[in-house]
Amino acid sequence: MFAVIKTGGKQYRVAADQTLTVQRIEAQPGDIVTFPVLILGGERMEIGAPMVAGASVAAEVMEHSRGDKVIAFKKRRRKNSRRTRGHRQEFTVVRFTEILTGGAKPTKAARPKAELQPAKTAEEKAEAKAKSKKSKKAAKKSAKSEAKAAKGKKKK
Repeated sequence: MFAVIKTGGKQYRVAADQTLTVQRIEAQPGDIVTFPVLILGGERMEIGAPMVAGASVAAEVMEHSRGDKVIAFKKRRRKNSRRTRGHRQEFTVVRFTEILTGGAKPTKAARPKAELQPAKTAEEKAEAKAKSKKSKKAAKKSAKSEAKAAKGKKKK
């Protein structure tokens, strides 16, 4: 089953468990959003006028990102006139979870948001750094002893 949805002035053909990049949506990553359906397809086709009554598509917001920078450069010859402007379009990556009909609500709940951990203090950072140095030295030492043991076995 597939559906044709409209968001950001564009139309997209989507199916369940499909990932798509659309224009930015005002929702946090992990939230569930719904989109209105223009056409439902599958075993039997259903075309809306303009939307299919009671049909929607549920999607989970995965992340927000920005597109490549587009540079518009204008130059007027022999007039010492130049203009440079840049633009980066903002996008939202969504994963479509299910196609709903008959006015049903999304069954899959949004994933819980990751809890923010307090920032490490300078002492904790120093301890972690010292610990990693010790573990590197220990690993180097054990590798040398293993190499010597293997070398000793070859001679016998």
